[in-house]
Amino acid sequence: MWDFSTEPEFQAKLDWVAKFVKEEVELIDILFPGHGEPYDRESEVFHKVIKPMQQKVRDQGLWAAHLPPHLGGMGMGQVKLALLNEILGRTSWAPMIFGTQAPDSGNAEILAHYGNERQKKEFLEPLLDGKIVSTYAMTEPTGGSDPGGFSCTAVRDGDEWVINGQKWFASNYPYAAFVIAMVITDPDVPVHRGSSMLLIPAGTPGMEMIRGTGLSGEKLGEEGAHGYLQFTDVRVPAENCLGEPGTGFAIAQTRLGGGRLHHAMRSVGLCKRALEMMTERMVSRTTRGKVLSAQQSVRQDLADTWIQLEQFRLQVLHAAWQVDRSKETGDPAHAELARLHISAVKSATPKTLVDIMYRNMHLHGALGASNELPIIRWWNAGPVLGVADGPTEAHKDVVAKLLLKHAVPAEDKLFGSEHIPTRLAAAREKFADVLGGLADAK
Repeated sequence: MWDFSTEPEFQAKLDWVAKFVKEEVELIDILFPGHGEPYDRESEVFHKVIKPMQQKVRDQGLWAAHLPPHLGGMGMGQVKLALLNEILGRTSWAPMIFGTQAPDSGNAEILAHYGNERQKKEFLEPLLDGKIVSTYAMTEPTGGSDPGGFSCTAVRDGDEWVINGQKWFASNYPYAAFVIAMVITDPDVPVHRGSSMLLIPAGTPGMEMIRGTGLSGEKLGEEGAHGYLQFTDVRVPAENCLGEPGTGFAIAQTRLGGGRLHHAMRSVGLCKRALEMMTERMVSRTTRGKVLSAQQSVRQDLADTWIQLEQFRLQVLHAAWQVDRSKETGDPAHAELARLHISAVKSATPKTLVDIMYRNMHLHGALGASNELPIIRWWNAGPVLGVADGPTEAHKDVVAKLLLKHAVPAEDKLFGSEHIPTRLAAAREKFADVLGGLADAK
């Protein structure tokens, strides 16, 4: 039967997380609002404030919950992760404190599957322990998020790969201990057969940051956390190719699929916070002698927000269930359905955030547009997620293509299968005996 309840044992864990995030983690967001700060492992903030909080999470058995047990995680399925992440999404620091931050979570999965024993010892273990952070370099300044336009190459030279080219928006590069870069290793075939993933340790000669780009709201001229990288004859051992040469695109899609879904999960949490702010504002603020909640148009906005959020949350949970089912069955048809739902969720995420944050900001007036509330910063997450991990348009195209893949043309290509005159003739033929009896009765 259908059941939307949560097991009592897991609900108790979620209750602890909600209390911990509300009472402690949200305060860290206010004290240390810098975009790159969570990733700086050399900062006093990390050692004196964050590590003790991470230990509390470990004590609850919730550290890196997305990972399988043999890597120190809980082995949660995507549905449980969705319920957890919608709480963690309330703050920018929570993923770091719970060991689920991007891009480290995805890079850990790549290293776990494709790294050798030395690489796992040197990079994976400290990454899982939260001692280091990493960078994932896929996007390029000319190709954008279209791998077909990538030009950063790696050529085999004996026992080494030689890398040349550029990468754009390599997040957290200034703090990273290593980079996993998607590069073209065979330019004579399509990118889905000619790209590879290479592990490049920080400090490797020839890998340089042209500049660090910041997000909106950060001061121009200060080094941002998103690296614009130049690779000039960068040499790494042949064994640093993660997976077989030519499988980089497949690895990227597997890695990014989970990340897209997790972004949506955390967006649910952010929108829930916005809804809480709206309801609080409506019963607190008075205008023209009445509280805002007495104004019908204001109540309409609140209702629209709740309905949109509830629809989005159920869509995210359903997508998570599709992923869990595909992993359980191994059925290619289920995997295709999971891909459809992930792309649909990815497409819905930015609009949901923008719509809800706009209503939240508008309800709070000038205060909502100020830097004294977090609303504009949250609103900005919507457009950012519209381009992160593939633009919205690309994912809408995936959805449409998968839907059309199984579409069947109508026999009557001019009027289609729902043409009433055509169906009426067929219906009369099918029920001729009955209709004849009715006529006789009359």
